[in-house]
Amino acid sequence: MAESNAQNKAKLISETRRRFEAEFVADKSDKYDPRDVERLQQDDNWVESYLCWRHNVIDETLKMLDESFQWRKEFSVNAKMVIFDMPWIMNAAFKIVKSWLGPEAVSLLKFTSKHEIQDYISVEYLPPHMGGTDPFKYSYPPLVDDDFQTPLCENGPITSEDENSSKEDIESDGKETLEMISNEEQPALPKKINPPESASKTDENEKVDSKIKAFKKPLSVFKGPLLHISPAEELYFGSMESGEKKTLIVLTNVTKNVVAFKVRTTAPEKYRVKPSNSSCDPGASVDIVVSPHGGLTVSAQDRFLIMAAEMELSSGTGPAELTQFWKEVPRSKVMEHRLRCHTVESSKPNTLVLKDNASNVSDKTSEDLYLQLNRLLESNRKLEDQLQRSIWFQQLLLALTMVLLAFVVSFFYSLYS
Repeated sequence: MAESNAQNKAKLISETRRRFEAEFVADKSDKYDPRDVERLQQDDNWVESYLCWRHNVIDETLKMLDESFQWRKEFSVNAKMVIFDMPWIMNAAFKIVKSWLGPEAVSLLKFTSKHEIQDYISVEYLPPHMGGTDPFKYSYPPLVDDDFQTPLCENGPITSEDENSSKEDIESDGKETLEMISNEEQPALPKKINPPESASKTDENEKVDSKIKAFKKPLSVFKGPLLHISPAEELYFGSMESGEKKTLIVLTNVTKNVVAFKVRTTAPEKYRVKPSNSSCDPGASVDIVVSPHGGLTVSAQDRFLIMAAEMELSSGTGPAELTQFWKEVPRSKVMEHRLRCHTVESSKPNTLVLKDNASNVSDKTSEDLYLQLNRLLESNRKLEDQLQRSIWFQQLLLALTMVLLAFVVSFFYSLYS
């Protein structure tokens, strides 16, 4: 059986060489590097690798050989591999690596300096630090799945990006959140209404506003040029069992002008964001409530994008003005910051939930307790940072030890060889 397989493999290799020579090399000899053609005729393993990649289908293998050989000649794969200004600390390690390479591979390596590299690469293709004139600068491209879209509003998908969330919507959303977190029924309003009805509504609104800001207080802060964003990296959502389905993003304007902002997400059908498109006055803060829509599950793959741009003092901040502003603002003037999603079983350090069920505890006591918890959580975060730094230093020390060991081994190797 093994002998039969070997014979079939030899026949496939022989037939591939014959057909490639007859059908491609005769017509396209100038498009291939002669060294590749010669290797194809002598190296069975190389031919076999192409056959394996195309599942031993000769027609597909010939097509792949043709494309591969043309590409290899176009990019001069067989030319010398240029190594520019290799650090001295790597010389010892390379002596060991060099002993593993064959003489053919070593002959392809060429170590160059700032002046010698121009013998191999033209000046217009070299960056300035290598003595060239190429002004190209690499910029990080967006990830494939960074498809941020406008999230849902209260009544479904937003038909345009002009959501102007009213204060009443935010207040009602805060009430629902507080009811869910505290797991207690809100006390019914008295049937008797006082004459100054507007004053009672104002007091109620102020009470709700204070509760919204207290139900999840982010602790970490990303300090951007236009906005300070809290939390800095992750939005923490509670599990379905814990009942913490909502979280809070706090934006603070650190400029002297009005800053327009938009909140987008990779899962627009899953989340409700209020407000998702608005503006923030100089020195002011805006609370953004984020909640899963319809009881959908939060995924660690979901991300949020906060876009912000500075507006002129004469610009309006209404829906029409914001829409026109985002159409005209240059991309270079837009600040972007991404947030990941995370689900926890209980409260997480970046968000703190306070229940509004301490009727017999004074506001002073609640505030002191909240501050003490904040200090405790901040201390925990600092300890985590110190642990990460310690791990990093250990890894660095291990790497330096390995380099030193390689240097010692190469020294004794060169001494006795």
